[in-house]
Amino acid sequence: MKPSLQLRFSQHLALTPQLQQSIRLLQLSTLELSQEIDQALADNPLLERDDDPQALAMRVKPDGSIAADVPLSETAAEPVNGTDAPASTETPESHDSPMDGGSLIEWRGNGDSADEDDTSPTNWVGTTLSLREHLRTQIACQASQRDRALVELLVEALDDDGYLHPTLDELLAMCPAEAEVEPEELLTALRLLQSLDPTGVGARDAAECLLLQLQSLEHSDGERRATPSAPVFTLARRIVQECLPLLAAREFSKLRKLLNCSDEELRAAHRLIRTLNPRPGTAFADNRADYIVADVFVRKVKNRWTAVLNPEVMPRLRVNQSFADVLKKDRAKQGADPGERGKWTTRVQEARWLIRNIQQRFETILRVAQAIVDRQHNFFTHGAIAMRPLVLREIADTVELHESTISRVTAHKYMATPFGIFELKYFFGSHVATETGGAASSTAIRALIKQLIGAEDNHNPFSDSKLADLLGEQGIVVARRTVAKYREAMKIPSVALRKSL
Repeated sequence: MKPSLQLRFSQHLALTPQLQQSIRLLQLSTLELSQEIDQALADNPLLERDDDPQALAMRVKPDGSIAADVPLSETAAEPVNGTDAPASTETPESHDSPMDGGSLIEWRGNGDSADEDDTSPTNWVGTTLSLREHLRTQIACQASQRDRALVELLVEALDDDGYLHPTLDELLAMCPAEAEVEPEELLTALRLLQSLDPTGVGARDAAECLLLQLQSLEHSDGERRATPSAPVFTLARRIVQECLPLLAAREFSKLRKLLNCSDEELRAAHRLIRTLNPRPGTAFADNRADYIVADVFVRKVKNRWTAVLNPEVMPRLRVNQSFADVLKKDRAKQGADPGERGKWTTRVQEARWLIRNIQQRFETILRVAQAIVDRQHNFFTHGAIAMRPLVLREIADTVELHESTISRVTAHKYMATPFGIFELKYFFGSHVATETGGAASSTAIRALIKQLIGAEDNHNPFSDSKLADLLGEQGIVVARRTVAKYREAMKIPSVALRKSL
């Protein structure tokens, strides 16, 4: 066989830098896109925002002089979809506020001072006192120096819920030998810690935590001569000490036999225990909410649900026309440095690519969102119970894009609907067969299960088998294990844990 030369023609997709950037921008969330734009603005001086107040205040003319403010329409980039973008692109994620945790100085219970530059009173606004700082503040003036040191040792061993998981022997082994700490001293320090606020802190298990709170509540109620009565406290203490697992499993019949009490007495003790807090340390946790900004709004226009882009998340970028004009003049000059000209030409091209790819990103999001709205129009009228089965392939065929592109578009993008804000992926779901030969969406089945459980009798809740039978009566063929899977996915407890006295 002799070697030979052959000429062949073939086509293949080349991922140019522009295409790679377009794919990367498409899969970014709103917050990530904002960070990407901020980085591009810092790296490329030829790129600027149309809503930048400093850019509006003064602009450099080609001759080097400062020009007065001119209308944005003269140099602004073409808006997405032919609509005007808003004057502000700030989002809750990117807004620089003194309330942000990163701008606050750290509060130190041991008296350490912060830098002089960080002592502004506004830095203390919104500061959350931690559990350990709260406990150190209470113990500061209540004990000797040695007792405070032992209590602080216990405080450092607490978890976020306020529990002390290490044993006293393990903590005693952590103490230096020269300190000569006795076990009785550590036990006294533990009692002192358990007397602090919040009540129940320093407990070694849930039973001890609830007992500490019952003792404190009984003492305070006894001083005020308030209800519940002493027999109720006695029964509640017995339940917490002896039968807490049975109470957690809601084995009320076994509890009645074991405690030899009536339904009314057990109900009163149960109500009392439910007022207690099994996690006293969570009150000092950082519970700041994480807000979601919708990328798309759904509105009803002339009896048709329509997707509209959120103008607040659409950045207004443009190439700095003043610098571009200067670059054109330098390019026309003889003897200019070719390398320097090439560098600035590349930056102009990069800025234009970024603006074009961001516009294309929002256009694609809008197309996909509108296709989803058209397929799930019943959802926007009747809610999740009217959701129909939908897969990526259907939307990909509608908008003539690849499934991978649809997957990137629907990831971390959110839609504001009359029933709340949902991720675009929420509208996709598998199908379950019905008796009529049709298909029901798994999302609709979950909503129907939640509706059935919400309407059940708390004294006789529905089992998973009963829920499957009720769904079958409505023509939806679902196995018991499927009902259990959907119920657990919605974090709904089992029938035993939903049953009440």
